[in-house]
Amino acid sequence: MADLLYSKDHEWVRVESDGVAVIGVTKFAADQLGDVVYVDLPETGASISAGQEMGEIESTKSVSDLFSPIDGTVTEVNQDVVDAPETVNSDPLGDGWLVKASFDSLPDDLLSEKEYNKLTAE
Repeated sequence: MADLLYSKDHEWVRVESDGVAVIGVTKFAADQLGDVVYVDLPETGASISAGQEMGEIESTKSVSDLFSPIDGTVTEVNQDVVDAPETVNSDPLGDGWLVKASFDSLPDDLLSEKEYNKLTAE
């Protein structure tokens, strides 16, 4: 999706028209994880920092850290994903979003779709 930016840690960011960033994990990550069974997300109001852990995602294969792709403050947590973690697998770029966050600027090291696809093809 052309309006998404990607981190090397396999999270995506989409900036909404209201200036809030929506964050989720990529389809590549969701596929690699396998069946997601639990998601631990930061609370609304929590500060998140680019490249730092902001939660965990547990699948039938493993438990993985979730890293924030941006510096910001969490404004909303996707409770639907907390209640139904399998949504991360079924719609990682849509209903499977994880958090929304306010931010001042995006990091320079976020990748375009083309760059991310090249990264995951290696």
